[in-house]
Amino acid sequence: MEFEVIAKCPTTKARVSRMKLAHGTTMLPIFMPVATQAAIKGLTPQQVEALGINLILNNTYHLNLRPGIKVLNEAGGAHKFQGWKHNLLTDSGGFQLVSLNKFTQITEEGALFESPFDGKPTMLTPEESISIQHAIGADIIMQLDDVVSSLTVGPRVGEAMWRTIRWLDRCIEHHEKSGRTDVQNLFAIVQGGLDTELRDQCLDEMIARKNRVAGYAIGGLSGGEEKDVFWRVIKQCADRLPWDRPRYSMGIGFAEDLLVCVALGVDMADCVFPTRTARFGVALTFKGPLNLRLKKHAADFGPIDADCPCPTCANGTSRAMLHHILTLETAGAHAVTQHNLVFQARLMGRARDAIVGGTFPDYLKSFFAEYFGDKGYPEWCVNALRSVGVDLLEGREQITVIPGGAANWDRPHSEQ
Repeated sequence: MEFEVIAKCPTTKARVSRMKLAHGTTMLPIFMPVATQAAIKGLTPQQVEALGINLILNNTYHLNLRPGIKVLNEAGGAHKFQGWKHNLLTDSGGFQLVSLNKFTQITEEGALFESPFDGKPTMLTPEESISIQHAIGADIIMQLDDVVSSLTVGPRVGEAMWRTIRWLDRCIEHHEKSGRTDVQNLFAIVQGGLDTELRDQCLDEMIARKNRVAGYAIGGLSGGEEKDVFWRVIKQCADRLPWDRPRYSMGIGFAEDLLVCVALGVDMADCVFPTRTARFGVALTFKGPLNLRLKKHAADFGPIDADCPCPTCANGTSRAMLHHILTLETAGAHAVTQHNLVFQARLMGRARDAIVGGTFPDYLKSFFAEYFGDKGYPEWCVNALRSVGVDLLEGREQITVIPGGAANWDRPHSEQ
C-alpha cells in the first residue's frame, strides 16, 4: 500500500488521501459497496465498474462456506472468480459469527460455530481467518476480532477487547509468515464498546503495533447505540489513530452518518444500506430518501433525480415506471441499486472536492439544508459537527433540532 494525505480541511478533521493498492488507486474518503457473496446484488461487475466504483467489500465468512477455499484457489482468487478488476476489501468473519449463528462459542483459540447450510461445527481461528483471506486475495484484509453488540455492558466488553488485541498479534504473525504483505494489507480493528477507557486502552495497544499493520478500522458500532454516543466514539478513535494510516469506520451507510464521520477524520466506510434499501424501493437523493412504492409516484414521469448521471436517471427511466415494476420485476430493484450506488459515490466525491477546495464546512451546511429541509436536523449531527468547528444552525435559527436518535433511518423525510 502507498498512502498519502493530499489535502486537509482547515476547519474539520476531514482529509483527502490517495491509496494505491495492487489493483489500482482509490481516492479517500470513500464509501465501499458490499458484495457479500462476491457480487453486488442485481449488478454485474461490469455495471459496477461503469458506475465509477473501484473498491468493494467481499464477505470472508460467506465465501469460506460457499464456494469455499478450494474453488477460490482454483479460480486464482476472488478477483478472477467474480470478474472484478479493481480493489477489494474483505472482512474477517467475526461479525457474522455473532449475527448469523445461534450457536457460536468464543474461546481463546477462536470461534466455534455451526454452518448455516449443513450444521457442521467449524472452528474459525485468527490464523484460519487470515488464510481464508489469503485465498480470496483481497487487497485489504481484516484481523479476526471478538465482536460483541454495541449494547453489551459489563466484563464481556473488556474481555472481547483484550482478546481482539491478542488475536491481532496472531493475525499479524500468520500474515507476515505468508510472504503476502507486499500485496495484501492487514488492518487492525479498534474495539472496546461504548466504554471510553476501554477504547483508549485498545487504541494504545493498536497504535503500538503501527509498524505491523497497514491501517485501522473502528469496530463495534452501528448496533443500535444512541447516535450521540456513536459519534463521540468515532471522534475519540479518529483523533488518536495515526495520521499516516487509513481509518475505516465499519457498517456506516446513511448519508448524514457518512459526512459526519468524514468531518471527524474517517476515510472509509461500508454498509449494505444503499443496496438493501433499493430492493425495498427506496431511492437515495440529496433531498432525502424517496419511497418509490408510494402511490403518488404512479403518474410521475420525471426521473429519480434530474441531475444524477446514473444509467437509471440518465436514460430517462421515470418514477412512474419504477413504481410500476418495483414489486413485479427484478429490473426495478436493479435500476434503483445503480442509482443508490451512484448517489453514495457522488456524496463522497463532492466531499473530496470540497475538502480540496477548502469549502467542506459550506458543503456540510448546504447538504444538511437540502437533505433535511425544514423538517429538522438530528441533534447528534449538530453536536458532532460543532465539535469540529461547524455550526449547522448558524444563520438557520428557525430550524428544529430533533433530539436523540438511535441507529435507524426511519425518519419522516424518508416517506417523501
